[in-house]
Amino acid sequence: MKTHLLALLFLFTGFTLFAQEKEIKKPEYIIIANNEIISKEKLGELGKQGLIKAMNKGVTEKERNEFAEKFGNKIGDREFIIKIDLLSEKEKAERQNKISEENKEIPKAKNRNNELKLNINDSATEFTVEMINGEKINLSDLKGKVVLLNYWATWCAPCLMEFAEFPEKILEPFKDENFILIAVSIGENKEKVEKKMDKMKKYGVNFNVGIDPQKEIWDKYATGAIPKSFLIDQNGIIKYISIGNSEGNVDKLAKEIKILLAK
Repeated sequence: MKTHLLALLFLFTGFTLFAQEKEIKKPEYIIIANNEIISKEKLGELGKQGLIKAMNKGVTEKERNEFAEKFGNKIGDREFIIKIDLLSEKEKAERQNKISEENKEIPKAKNRNNELKLNINDSATEFTVEMINGEKINLSDLKGKVVLLNYWATWCAPCLMEFAEFPEKILEPFKDENFILIAVSIGENKEKVEKKMDKMKKYGVNFNVGIDPQKEIWDKYATGAIPKSFLIDQNGIIKYISIGNSEGNVDKLAKEIKILLAK
């Protein structure tokens, strides 16, 4: 548990948000701990002190409304509210008693490659994905193109932050190239994904996405946390894998896409 929290802590404290166009409103996230809004810096302090019990990426509609009633217009979309649960003094003492055991587990948990079923230089496994516009795409039909296969979900704040950068840094620069983005929502139905993508239009995010309600495609490639992206070359070989969305992550994806397209 602690290692997952540390990974999430790194993810959110490492965020740098980018505007796609000057007139597009950037998505922002609010961090709430013990029913109070806190800064990223404060979040970092709490993490260093080992006081974080749980970190929830997004809240329910009911929770969002309760926060809005308390904090007013400081609260935005519920998907960008990060709710932190802190340890009690008793829980903190119990955790400190187990610190040596947890430290032994951290190196293993930090190896996010353990979450991958396919790795760099593996052949990408065939799949057929249904897009929300009704189109069906077979991976085998995309030979000759560079494919960015991105796994995400509507509840995943880091995924949505990543989406906000895709139009300017991925889609626009490579729109006339042999390149395609296939962003696949895992474990969610079409209606839910359509609703989310419609809301994301106000952030300049307006592209077609796929659905994988039974996680059949996802299970062929990975487990664990999202977002995850697999960059597949013109011959169907995985050449780059991105895990999470830390600062500069989308820039690295763009760089790798450019390298593959130049071949």
